[in-house]
Amino acid sequence: MIRMTTESTSHAADIEAIRRLVATVEHSQQSKDPEEFLGLFHPDAVWTTAHGKVLIGLDAISEFTRKVLPAASWDGKVTYEVVHVLFIRPDVAAVKVRQRYLAPGEESEGAPLYVISKQADGRWLLTACQNTGVVTDRS
Repeated sequence: MIRMTTESTSHAADIEAIRRLVATVEHSQQSKDPEEFLGLFHPDAVWTTAHGKVLIGLDAISEFTRKVLPAASWDGKVTYEVVHVLFIRPDVAAVKVRQRYLAPGEESEGAPLYVISKQADGRWLLTACQNTGVVTDRS
């Protein structure tokens, strides 16, 4: 169930479009497909990786993604789940995602935040994103 801070049924179509966007992120990561992934970004997007690398603009994001994604070395599955949506404006939303890497005998989690913007043609695009790893408290 997605939690929303904006109480309105008028956002139902947007919520579904946001779910599809995140599902495409998941698919592109599972298939290690940089072109599918890059097609989700606004040209002026800002992306911060889980390791803190800041990428500004689609050219920088593309260079990094084309180098790193096809060479990703996980053996398993990655999943993405929309857990919270805040509509900042009707055409801008902050989307909290639960990201899980599942491999035999191994699991890790991320907590990305995607600020996405709705384009004139109705598409939602990744605009400002922070991919944050979740550290398990081992105390």
